[in-house]
Order: sequence, then structure tokens, then C-alpha cells
Amino acid sequence: MGGKNSAKRKSKGKKSGKPQQRQVQAPGAAGSDFRGADFAHSQVLGHGTMTANTYVQQYAPVPTALDALPPPPVGFTGREDDLAYILGVLDPDRADEGPAVAVLSGWGGVGKTTLAYAAGHAAQNRGWFSGVLLVDLHGYDPQPARAEEALEALLRSLGVPHEHLPPPGAGRDALYRSQLNARQAKGERLLVVADNASAIAQVQPLVPPGHHGMLVTSRNRLTGLGRMRTVNRLQPEDAVALLEAALKNNDPDDPRVGEDPEAAERLALACGYLPLALQITAALLAQDPGQPLSERADALGSTESVLDGLDDGERSLRTMFDQSLERLTPQEQDLFRLLALNPGPNISTPAAAVLADQPQPATERLLARLATSHLIERTPTVRGRWQMHDLLRAYAHEQATATMDRARTPRRRYDQARDRLTHHYIQHAQAANTHLNPPGSPVSARFTDRDQALDWFDAERQNLMATAHTPPRRLELELRTRPLPAMATTPPRPRRSQRPRTRRLHQAQRHSEQGRCLEQPRHRAPGPAPLRRRPPRPRNRPRPPPTDGQHPQ
Repeated sequence: MGGKNSAKRKSKGKKSGKPQQRQVQAPGAAGSDFRGADFAHSQVLGHGTMTANTYVQQYAPVPTALDALPPPPVGFTGREDDLAYILGVLDPDRADEGPAVAVLSGWGGVGKTTLAYAAGHAAQNRGWFSGVLLVDLHGYDPQPARAEEALEALLRSLGVPHEHLPPPGAGRDALYRSQLNARQAKGERLLVVADNASAIAQVQPLVPPGHHGMLVTSRNRLTGLGRMRTVNRLQPEDAVALLEAALKNNDPDDPRVGEDPEAAERLALACGYLPLALQITAALLAQDPGQPLSERADALGSTESVLDGLDDGERSLRTMFDQSLERLTPQEQDLFRLLALNPGPNISTPAAAVLADQPQPATERLLARLATSHLIERTPTVRGRWQMHDLLRAYAHEQATATMDRARTPRRRYDQARDRLTHHYIQHAQAANTHLNPPGSPVSARFTDRDQALDWFDAERQNLMATAHTPPRRLELELRTRPLPAMATTPPRPRRSQRPRTRRLHQAQRHSEQGRCLEQPRHRAPGPAPLRRRPPRPRNRPRPPPTDGQHPQ
């Protein structure tokens, strides 16, 4: 069978003089590819042994950084309620099923980062986390960190080699979540600390999945990430304790707080009970061990700007405020400076709208954004009123003064804003005063009844008294040389001298003191005291007709 074919193969082999080999080549494959070849009838040309060396390189495991939390801060005190709240959010056995994410917000220097570190150590001591990842987002630097850069830092801390990092985008987010899910499957629970964030977009991709925890610190109120907590300034006794701990950290034998506790309290008050200001003050005192606390407190109180005395060369409160101000829009920055023109401790939304010369709804939105940035805050007792911390008020006054010194146009604009605010207080004080007159007298339609007028006097009493004690400079001589007449019943005419305004402010002050506002003011701006002279005898003049919507009572 098959003799012809076999003979042909033999004859071909004899003609070539070489042994015939059968080659099977896959379509499109190279000639050296012998996959599928049949070597059953092939001839063996030789035999022997071959020695080959195989090199196997074993790489060391990629290092991880799961213990990134700095040591506990020195002198940490006075945050028991905040710590209890944060630990309640991070507790793995908590009742709610929401994410274990706590967002700490507050203005610069209030101690958010220190509180986050202390809470992280407290949670680790309870055995809730097997490791901590820390990333600084530099949210208020000229170039804040992007979420992709933060993810890269976290993935490297988790042990992912650089060559395995995906490009920025969804792949990097997925790898981050996969790494954390894999560690959760092994029974690990990590705490992610995102410090100094300025926007939600920086933090949202970093939120860990599963049962992992997270702490976020920011000067803004970042909503939608987790449980929010506002960090406020310290209580007076806690501020003194922090000052003493910071001094004894530099010198354990420093006796100044114990020797003069009253001066320590005055110094803590001058620092606004702000942890950063207290730390800076302690550093300056450590550089001058012989300086008494009273001398330092007097220096902070007598300096042209208290912010000049809160700078130790490495940390500056003014620089921190500058970073927060630069993150605002031009409209928000302008309103922040204008608020320094209000002489009292707080301001209402209508008064702020008059000061900014803007509609009230637009002004209220700007005020809300300033409150979100923690540059101002809502008063806790009365809705629709805003207040500012003393150190922030000093900073806003600095900014307003610098703006007015640039040219005549901004100075004229700020003078006009101050005049509008004064005119606003005068008009409303005059209108409210009509409701305190005997029955049958004409009353203003600005207030519905006597109670509403008295409520307005109660709310604005400190602003009225501070305005009355800080008259314009160009009117000081006239106020010292001319007596103060009785308060007029008609509103001031435009483009007139401001002397009648100041008279009516003093009368509004006396009416407010005669009403329900009997408590002495806590805030009193510096300035000359009002002159108390007997008013001149009124002349026989016809009484002007009722104006400003007045009608007989």
C-alpha cells in the first residue's frame, strides 16, 4: 500500500543527499514554529546534554504607610464634647448604617487638625482601626492638591508600586476602592484622614468604601460627605490650660501662669481663645523667658494691630486669614471688608444690605457664603443677624483701611457706605421712637406696634450706642462747641450736614435705655463720650406735617 508514494519520497531523498523532514507550518506562522509537527519518522542527527542557567530575581515587598498619624499633640485640652461626637461617628458598633465619615469645619487656627489627630489616636487605642492613611490636600495654598494627586499618594501608602498606578481618571478611583475592599476582606479596617480640604471635589473620590472610616478637616462647610461638626474656639479655662501646657513644653519649670493667673486670663482673652494664637504667644514667651505675662498681654492690647503681635516668624495668623480671603469671590471679599465699618458687635441682614448698597436677597446670599467659609457666623440667639470674631474683625478692619488708602475713589465709596449705614440707623431709630410717644401722636409705618419697635431697639442698642460714641472726625469740633438739641421728628434731608444725625442717635440711645434695654453694653467702641449740655430753648416754629408714612395713632 502506498508503494509509489513511498518510492517517490525515497528517490527524492536520494537526489538531494539529505534526510527528508516533514514540516507542518501553521497558516501565517513563522518558519521556526513547529507546533503541530509530526516527527515520528524523522532521523536523529545527534544526541547529548545541554546545561541552562535560570535566574530568578525576588523583589522585596512594597512598603506601606499605614501608621501615618503624627504623635498626639502637646497640650490638647478642652475638646471632650467634640471628641465624643467624632468617636460616635467612627464607632464600628454604632447604631446607624451610614458612612463613618466626620467632617470638621471651622475658621483657620481653631484647632481642627489637632482635634482630628487626637480623635484618630483615641480610635486606634480602642482597637477600631488597624492603620491610618493621612493626606494633606493643601486646600488654601496657591495650588491646592487635586483629587488624582491625593489618590496617588494614598495608593502608594497602600503599597501599590508606581509602575502599577493607572493614569488619572476612573481607573485610579477603582484601584483605590479595590485595595480597600481587599483589605476589608482580610479583616482590616483603615482610617483615612484628609486634612485641609477646600472643596468637595477634592474629597469625594477619597471617601473609602465599606466599613472603613474617614476624617475631613476644612475651613468651609463641606456638605454631602458625612456628619458635620463645627469646631469653635476654646473656653477661657481651657485656653489658659493650653497656654500653660505650651509654656511647660518648652520649659517644665516655667512658673509664669501659676504666678499670675489673672494675667494669663487677660492674655488668653487677647488671643481670642484661639489655639493657634495661644501657641504663637507661647512660642514668643519661650523666646523671652523673663517677660511677664502681664507685659505680653499689654503689648497685644496696645499694639496698632493685634495681628502684628501674633507672628513668631514661622506661623502667622494674618497669613492664615489671607489664605481664606483669597479663596472668596471679589463680591464676597468686598462685603467682608465693608462689614468692618459697622461699629457694633453684630449686624442685621437689612443693615448689611444698606452697607453694601445691594438688594437684601443678594446680600443675604453673600453673607451665607461668608458664614460657610467661617469668616462670619450667625448669632445663636436671633435669626438674621451676623457676628464676627474679634481677631477676624481686626483683620477685616486692616483690609478696609488698606483699601481706602489706595486711592480717593475707594475711600469715597467706603465713606458713603458708612454714611448709608448711619442714615439707616437714624431713620429706624426715629421711626421706632414714634411708637414710644404718648397715645394720639403720629407713629411711623416702619413698625407695626410698640413691641416691634422695642424689639428693634433691643437688637440694635449696642450698634446705636457705638455709633453715637464714634462720630465722624469732621464733626468732632462742632459736637464739642455746640449743644445737642432735642431729637427732630422728621427724617433727615439728603445732602445735609450730619449734625442732626448725630443728635438723633444720642436721642435714640436715651430712648433705648429708657425702654427694655436696661443692660449695660458689653461692646463699646472707643471714642469721645457724648456731650451732656442743656438743650437750648425751642423757638416758636410751626410743627411740620407728618411724613414717612406716619399717621395718627
